[in-house]
Amino acid sequence: MEPESIPSPDPLLCNIIYYPLSGEVIGGLLILLLLLISSALISGSEVAFFSLSPNDKDLLKNSKAKVHSIIKKHLEVPDKLLANILIANNFVNVGIVILSTYLVHSTIDFSASPILGFVIEVITITFVLLLFGEILPKIYASSFPLVFSELMARPLQLTSKLFLPLITILLKSTSTVNRRMASKTKNISIDEISQALELTSEEELSEDKGILEGIIKFGTTSVDQIMTPRIDVVAVETGFNIEKIIDIINQNGYSRIPVFKESFDNIEGILYIKDLIPHLEKPESFNWQVLIRPPYFVPENKKIDDLLKEFQKSKVHMAIVVDEYGGTSGLITLEDILEEIVGDIIDEFDEDDRLFAKVNETTYLFDGKTQLNDFFRICSVSDDFFDDIKGDADTLAGLLLEMKGDFPLLQEKLSYKNIDFVVEAVDKRRIIKIKVIFNNTSQQAVL
Repeated sequence: MEPESIPSPDPLLCNIIYYPLSGEVIGGLLILLLLLISSALISGSEVAFFSLSPNDKDLLKNSKAKVHSIIKKHLEVPDKLLANILIANNFVNVGIVILSTYLVHSTIDFSASPILGFVIEVITITFVLLLFGEILPKIYASSFPLVFSELMARPLQLTSKLFLPLITILLKSTSTVNRRMASKTKNISIDEISQALELTSEEELSEDKGILEGIIKFGTTSVDQIMTPRIDVVAVETGFNIEKIIDIINQNGYSRIPVFKESFDNIEGILYIKDLIPHLEKPESFNWQVLIRPPYFVPENKKIDDLLKEFQKSKVHMAIVVDEYGGTSGLITLEDILEEIVGDIIDEFDEDDRLFAKVNETTYLFDGKTQLNDFFRICSVSDDFFDDIKGDADTLAGLLLEMKGDFPLLQEKLSYKNIDFVVEAVDKRRIIKIKVIFNNTSQQAVL
């Protein structure tokens, strides 16, 4: 019987020489273990500090513990904290790679198989470093961020002082690169955003598209374009008694009413209805004028984005609009400004009468006082469509006056391009109702 064949050992493994462990190697292994633990803690701290929940931050804010004060100090400058963690972690990882390479060569001789030695060193060191120095500590830190932050608060405070020069250089170089990149970044103009919205289909943005268009036009809209004209303003005179004031309030349902003396051009202030409520049972002789608050005046050409900031700063909700001669043109409220972005806001006191009615696909019936901005939005007409003829007009009635150059007659038709305007109702000084007829089947033809 022939003897069984015994597989020959791998010649590559036979050529590897193993050295006995010396005290130097054992000490190196202990240092390597310490460095690996340090790498794990530093890597986990990166996730821990930047994963603190709002509840954790509230706890830190109300706590007087020293370690929590150190954590708050770290979080005050997140760029510096991140730079500190990255520099410290890189130093430790480089130390791990150098020391582990030295220990491998001190215990195993791969000179006969250098390629095998290189593969074993790279795979082993990379696997250990990623698993125990990155993945596992970050998983733990993400689950217990506050505990990990408390553990690493003081060590990172020490490394921030130790690596301060390097951290400073890193932060300055990073800010320089950011500034240069920002200077090369092309600023997107309002016109480009508008064109992008025009190319966007209705299905993609739906209702949000109207809000975005309102935001884009927000900075170019002036007060006189959206104000309530003086003829439509409900106001009271200083000579009215409290009973008459209450009747006007009940009829109109406003929460603030302008108060004038003798003429609407002489506004004394604003009466807040909430200030009047405690005095409803007072006699007619009650001096309600003491409740008047100072008025807030703005010019007609003021941009509404600037006015919104002033409203927020001054904590007022209503302003009296004045013309270049100091006369009262109308009033504007915070609600008027917000409606330019989000559309009409209907509350429980608003009457159920709209400024327009859609008769059919090509015909609308508008109130003469409809603002041109609203007309453009309702009929999907571009803002510059009437630039050649509108002059200083802000309302649809004003547009017809500019077109005619005189007061139009009842049922008179005025045409511009493919739009016909028919005067449906007038009084002695105002155009009340206007019929708007588009001669194309789609309003898009007038864009």
